[in-house]
Amino acid sequence: MKILFVVTSHDELGNTGKKTGFWVEEFAAPYYLLKDAGFDITVATPKGGQAPIDPKSEDPDAQTSATKRYYEDKEVQNIIANTEKLTDQKAADFDAVFYPGGHGPLWDLAYDKDSQQLILDFYYNKKPVAAVCHAPGVFKDIVLENGDPFVKDKNVTGFSNSEEDAVQLTDIVPFLVEDELKKSGGNYTRTDDWGVHVVQDGLLITGQNPASSEGVAEKLISALKNN
Repeated sequence: MKILFVVTSHDELGNTGKKTGFWVEEFAAPYYLLKDAGFDITVATPKGGQAPIDPKSEDPDAQTSATKRYYEDKEVQNIIANTEKLTDQKAADFDAVFYPGGHGPLWDLAYDKDSQQLILDFYYNKKPVAAVCHAPGVFKDIVLENGDPFVKDKNVTGFSNSEEDAVQLTDIVPFLVEDELKKSGGNYTRTDDWGVHVVQDGLLITGQNPASSEGVAEKLISALKNN
């Protein structure tokens, strides 16, 4: 079975002069869980080539066994340095799609028409769509064929407003994930800041924060086995 990982190409944290990108743990934990379970993984970004890493995700307190494995894994670092282009990917070639977070997706993937269409193609072909932390923000402008927002009446989660406050980026990010999921009619739930919270609604699987990334991958594996 094949899974497409869609990762951000965006590396500027608003107008702060600081860098952002994808969150290493939210890529690494699901990547290794799925790879070790025998899944074939392709990594794509809007621009192709090097996917930018959020420097904050390299802080000592953000490290886990999965990130340690990532930093020792030359093969996966080569994959991240040479990602495929998002425009070359088709839902027909994969069994599921997974979006890791980090703040980067709020600037590019949330407004990317190719990404939006790809998600619809997976969904309409009854293939699971998974996203964690900030990545559920990529659903905000997706509209179903009947005109409804993609997440309307679906149970969802994503990075909470209080977690964004805690990292002091509420006034920097282009939108708040929690607010947008609610605005789109999603049934948004959350747990305490930094706690594990994973929500599945049929083919849609979302996780609240980095701590939830492995749980999203576990539910994705179950969904694929039962699909």
